[in-house]
Amino acid sequence: MKYASHHASATETKRLALLIEYDGTRYAGWQRQPQIASIQGVLEDVCQATFWEASNDGSPSPIFTINGSGRTDAGVHGRGQVAHVDIPIENRIAEEKIARALNARLPMDIRIRAAKIVDVGICTRERFHARFGARRREYRYNLLEEYTVFRTRYAWHVRQTLQTAFLQEAADIFCGKHNFTSFSKHNPATENYVCTVQESAWNEVERGTWQYTIVADRFVYGMVRAIVGASIDAALGKRSIGELRVALGAENRELSSPLAPPEGLILWSVRYEEGRDPFAEYYENEAAMSVLG
Repeated sequence: MKYASHHASATETKRLALLIEYDGTRYAGWQRQPQIASIQGVLEDVCQATFWEASNDGSPSPIFTINGSGRTDAGVHGRGQVAHVDIPIENRIAEEKIARALNARLPMDIRIRAAKIVDVGICTRERFHARFGARRREYRYNLLEEYTVFRTRYAWHVRQTLQTAFLQEAADIFCGKHNFTSFSKHNPATENYVCTVQESAWNEVERGTWQYTIVADRFVYGMVRAIVGASIDAALGKRSIGELRVALGAENRELSSPLAPPEGLILWSVRYEEGRDPFAEYYENEAAMSVLG
């Protein structure tokens, strides 16, 4: 068998793209960590069991590394996380059956929505890459003015009275190209905190339930939760819109607001350039069904 590891440049493999949803409540985030349950760790273990069983010829088991489009924090959820993994060229599971095969082994709070083989052969830089190829990411944050047991797993219940008119005023500040140092958590691996936000909007999706949508080319660590936390401070009268604007330009974390809790945040979608988006058709069909519905 030629396949030994997805790292081996001379090894022929199939690159599999996965569209993943998960409830992050009981996980320590996306990234694999020793002795702690993570989304990546569970997926890698399941891929190892599934694809090695389907192609095993007695050789030592390779390492199956899941590469996600981004890393979500502990307690944060994913509806449209995209990841890729290299699997043996000898894999015998038909493409249309891969999602079902993986879901049969996954816990019920992690699901593969779709799976697609995007490249076959020797690994090159031109191959699809879930993280480095992403062009547009969308997050949504759910907020409750009134408590309900049916929503609190996926939303933040704010007990104080909100002046909701200030939510959108705060959101407007973050549109455009900015350095988001003031609205992020420190990450020693991040050298550049500049992101271009294409959409930043609050909407009341039903009475007492608000949803924040933010779309950008990239996000830095803690950025969305920092923005939501600052927006709530504005709606509670704790900070003015002018103060938030000054904080954004200051590039100083001492001017940040407390982070919003993780449970309201969902990685909604990740999109790629035309012709390289493995799930473009999936999203087009979903949009069509939404219109018909």
